[in-house]
Amino acid sequence: MSVLLVGISHRSAPVAVLEKVAITDTDRPKLIEDMLTSSHVSEAMIVSTCNRVEIYAVVDAFHGGLAEVGDLLTKHSGLPMPDLTKHAYVRYSEAAAEHLFAVASGLDSMVIGEQQVLSQIRGAYASADAQQAVGRTMHELAQHALRVGKRVHSETGIDRAGASVVSVALDRARQVLGPLTGRTAVVVGAGAMGGLAVAHLSRAGVERIIVVNRTIERARRLAETARTHGVEAEAMDLSQLTEAMAIADVAVTCTGAVGSVVTLADTHRALTERERGGGAERPLVFCDLGLPRDVEHAVAGLPGVTVIDIETLQRDPAAGAAAADTTAARGIVAEELAKYLAGQRMAEVTPTVAALRQRAAEVVEAELLRLDSRLPSLADPERDEVGRTVRRVVDKLLHAPTVRVKQLASTPGGDSYAEALRELFELKPGAAQAVAAPMEISARRERASIQLTDGEIALADDFTRSGHRDDESGEPT
Repeated sequence: MSVLLVGISHRSAPVAVLEKVAITDTDRPKLIEDMLTSSHVSEAMIVSTCNRVEIYAVVDAFHGGLAEVGDLLTKHSGLPMPDLTKHAYVRYSEAAAEHLFAVASGLDSMVIGEQQVLSQIRGAYASADAQQAVGRTMHELAQHALRVGKRVHSETGIDRAGASVVSVALDRARQVLGPLTGRTAVVVGAGAMGGLAVAHLSRAGVERIIVVNRTIERARRLAETARTHGVEAEAMDLSQLTEAMAIADVAVTCTGAVGSVVTLADTHRALTERERGGGAERPLVFCDLGLPRDVEHAVAGLPGVTVIDIETLQRDPAAGAAAADTTAARGIVAEELAKYLAGQRMAEVTPTVAALRQRAAEVVEAELLRLDSRLPSLADPERDEVGRTVRRVVDKLLHAPTVRVKQLASTPGGDSYAEALRELFELKPGAAQAVAAPMEISARRERASIQLTDGEIALADDFTRSGHRDDESGEPT
């Protein structure tokens, strides 16, 4: 079993495509359920953020798994397969692990080094685990990715470029409004991104925060959090959004809703109320961090209104990190990937070693029974001592080769040693599988043997044939 990744992100697709593919918290359980009922997928996890949708699936066959995941995305997004493959990327086995480690490290984020993606991966794992969609393979991959991300952030300065997309969006808002100190802010959405927005706005010195959410209780909890930071805060229902916008200087939207939350009509009404209150000259800045967009496109054309959305942030130079920090982070990812793969290869040989020791124990017990039949008068103390001696001899004979085969298994191509062990000791494949189901991890050889059909070629690992690059250096992953 190997890990297959099918994803679409800000690096490979325009925002219009990302909006169609976006997977909300409401969508996620049904999509995971559909994957688990398919023929080739045994485990699944969906990482969905404001600028990426990535499906990680443990599959028993590359082609079959790719077809099922691709079909699922096609049905969900409404995009025909040819349109989807123009913007999608595929990673398999080793490459899938490497990509997730890079994502967890913030290397693949719109704002290089942002830390929020770690909590998003943690949430994706928790959601999949709650649906019993996580087995050993996905558990080990996700947990290792989280450790890699933490290590990158603790050992490098990669997050100096900005903590998140929120920080960069608010920097852009300052260019329009000036300092945010003493201003009124509206946060639409009380999820993780909303919480991050409240934290950044509080640190920026805003005087008042209004949290607007469809569920008023969640808005109240987030408003209470803002008050603990010494900021005046209140909660409003989504039906009061126009009222909130009328008094706001900046509005951060991050709902994850399907369809526009801030409409042209709502904004018109808010600006009219604003004018009646004598604030007609005050600009209003929307930081639209929703995917799909929360703010209707036409709102940006209103006088005095500025909309900063994901597409705008993609072009912001502040989204880059220092080259030295990025290089150091990539080095950590490469080092941790080697450790992860070595661990997977060692795990793969463990069932064979266990099967060998079980086979040896069976032989010992059979010979001791034979001894009992030949020497029935042998006293119990002598019989026990003979048994211990025989077992010690067998253990000593097996110790060196089993330890060595585990060491060799951690090297590239190490699975061949386990195969040799099975052949030398006549261990049937089923015997090892009965002890444990090893993860298929001989990634390079598997990927090299994959022959894509014409319909799948755009989803191949070598995505550069479509002209897409995974980082600014132009190096494909």
